[in-house]
Amino acid sequence: QVQLIESGGGLVQAGGSLRLSCRASGRTFSTAGMGWFRQAPGKEREFVAAINWSSGNTYYVDSVRGRFTISRDNGKNTVYLQMNSLKPEDTAVYYCAADVDTARLRRGRGDYWGRGTQVTVSS
Repeated sequence: QVQLIESGGGLVQAGGSLRLSCRASGRTFSTAGMGWFRQAPGKEREFVAAINWSSGNTYYVDSVRGRFTISRDNGKNTVYLQMNSLKPEDTAVYYCAADVDTARLRRGRGDYWGRGTQVTVSS
């Protein structure tokens, strides 16, 4: 099993920045990558970004490319999502996920999920 704990959410004004963290514990060697997803009220969960643990390759949804940056600290088993130039439409609960296949994350799948952290962007 892998446990994921997110932190770093909060309330920020449009144009501001937040950094989310997701710390993994347990059988982390069983996962190849981690990703971030979000779900806004009344909407389906959507893929935001993913990163491969070993290669460091990153993937983004078009709506956040150039504004969000995903990174990892292998020594700390932690993945970060730096969010800049935030917009009200970025408001959502952000979830961290881990999987044995980064491609599955990009398709919205994940073996393990965190409980989520709320991000609210005011206009």
